[in-house]
Amino acid sequence: MTIFEGIVLKERSFGEQDKFIDVLTKDSGMIEISVRGARKINGKLSSSTQLFAYSRFCMDKRRDMLCLNSAEPVHIFYNLRNSLSRLSLASYFADVIRFCVAERTESGNVLRLLLNTLHYLENGNRTETMLKSIFELRLMTEIGFMPDVVGCKKCGDFEPEELYFSVSDGGFVCSGCADDGKSGSHRLESAELSAIRHIVLADFNRLYNFRLSDESMKRLSFFAESYLLAHLERSFSTLDFYKSLFMN
Repeated sequence: MTIFEGIVLKERSFGEQDKFIDVLTKDSGMIEISVRGARKINGKLSSSTQLFAYSRFCMDKRRDMLCLNSAEPVHIFYNLRNSLSRLSLASYFADVIRFCVAERTESGNVLRLLLNTLHYLENGNRTETMLKSIFELRLMTEIGFMPDVVGCKKCGDFEPEELYFSVSDGGFVCSGCADDGKSGSHRLESAELSAIRHIVLADFNRLYNFRLSDESMKRLSFFAESYLLAHLERSFSTLDFYKSLFMN
C-alpha cells in the first residue's frame, strides 16, 4: 500500500464507470492513478479525486498500475469554479506542469508553487495577470530555465533604466549596449527587471509580495509568457482559451 499527498491535474474517463487521474506529488512528480467505479462514487472519495482537489491518496499497486484504495480531501479549491477565467488559468497551469514534470521526480517546489498560486487565485487576493507571471517565471526557474538576471551581458550594469531581455538566451543587455541586439528581445524598464529578480530569487513566503504599475505588469506578463513558451517550445490550448476570454 502506498500513500501520497497530491493535487489532481487531469481526469480521463475509462470505460463506463472508471477514470484515470494525473496527480502532482511532492516526492514522485506526476503519477497516474486508476479510480474504479468513479461515476458511482460519492462523498469524500468523489470530492478527493475531482480536478484541482489536493488530497491524501491511499493506493494499491496492481501489475504496473496504481489503483485507488481510499482518499481524503485536504483542500478542494472549489471556488475556482466560480469564475471561468480563474478556472481556465488554473487549467493552463495544470497543462504546463503535466508537460514539464516527469514521474519519479522530486517536485516539492513545483507543488508548493502551484498550491500557493491557486490559493491566491481562488481567493482573488492577487490579480490574475500577476499570478500568471509569477507562475510562469518561477516554474521556469524551478525546472532549470532560470533567466540570467545578474546584469547587462556586455557591460555588467546591474540597474539599467531601460534594457532588452532576450527570451531565447535568457539574458539582457542595457539600452546603451543593445546596438542591433533589440531584434527578438523585449524592451523592459528597471521596475520590471526588479520584479523578475524578485520572482526568480525570492523565498516562497515573500514571492507574491511586490507591486507594479498596470503598464509595467502588462510588459512583465508578455515577457513571462513569451519566455515560458520559447523554452518549452510548444503552445497550450488552455492558454489560447484563457486569452480568448479577454478579446473584444
